[in-house]
Amino acid sequence: MNILVTGAKGFIGKNLISELKNRNYANIFQYDIDSDSTLLDSFAKECDFVFHLAGVNRPKDDKEFMEGNFGFTSNLLSALERHGNCCPVMMSSSVQAELDNPYGISKRAAEELVFSYGQKNNANVMVYRFTNVFGKWCKPNYNSVVATFCHNIARGINITINDPNTKLNLVYIDDVVGELINALEGNPSRQGKFCHASTVHTASLGKIAELIHSFKDSRVTNTVPDMSDAFTKKLYSTYLTYLPKNDFSYNLKMNVDQRGSFTEFIKTTGAGQVSVNISKPGITKGNHWHHTKNEKFLVVSGRGIIRLRKYDEDEIVSYYVSAEKLEVIDIPPGYTHNIENLGDTDLVTIMWANESFNPDLPDTYFLEV
Repeated sequence: MNILVTGAKGFIGKNLISELKNRNYANIFQYDIDSDSTLLDSFAKECDFVFHLAGVNRPKDDKEFMEGNFGFTSNLLSALERHGNCCPVMMSSSVQAELDNPYGISKRAAEELVFSYGQKNNANVMVYRFTNVFGKWCKPNYNSVVATFCHNIARGINITINDPNTKLNLVYIDDVVGELINALEGNPSRQGKFCHASTVHTASLGKIAELIHSFKDSRVTNTVPDMSDAFTKKLYSTYLTYLPKNDFSYNLKMNVDQRGSFTEFIKTTGAGQVSVNISKPGITKGNHWHHTKNEKFLVVSGRGIIRLRKYDEDEIVSYYVSAEKLEVIDIPPGYTHNIENLGDTDLVTIMWANESFNPDLPDTYFLEV
């Protein structure tokens, strides 16, 4: 199958082509503004499907709107018609086509051209009016508020919000790409004569900015966003792609003493906390119990023993642990417990607790096993 993608180097085009390749679509004709113009004719002759993503939205002169949006669409459709190629055509438009500004007028004109072409040639045409597409590889300080906010906040650059209550409808790039591949495979989501991405998120400018600021702060507090919320999850994934390349890493606070160290790694609101415990050879840590807090211990380096004793009993339950066999030990409430390093190297243990540590309510009581 020969697939033509115009605007191949753009935000949507780049994401679409990468996923088409992931799905083993090999014959992809990529056309962009810097392509040899003669290629368009040969591509139009041989293609079996067209993703028409090319367009102009930030020209130096308003007349470029019509030239880039209506004019190029006309050239593309004329080339298809010249070769009698009635393959399906998908066109990327915008909700701005409903407005009477220069950009909207040019996109609406291009839409009408596509619909007319489809009717005249009995071709399957699919026009998508996208709104606020966000995700990786979108150019900041251009035409995406999400890209701009992510880029600037990640670098400590101030952002401007005229009205934080302004609501936006947003679609995530992976959802858009999934929908476009559905269209390629004959299953577009239609509503009237237009097609659409089925998953749309609504958020205010203030909320978007608040979330992105919290993502930056999370590297200090060791918290992670609420991944159960679909929009937060997608926005966080987007934010990370705008980190400066020399700023992917961040330090953790290691609580170090003669016994080793204890370092909090990740804190969550509803899924507890993950920490890393390092015990020096011969060292025993713990000897405490909890009312409600429960933990899971996983030794990933070295060898040792975990001992547990119920609060009001004498019997000690022991588990020998080592990196040679990854084994999770549950630490139930009401059991005092400790961990001893039996080896001659550091004992490294991943520890999960069902709640983030609260110094005001530690729920931790000393009692030797």
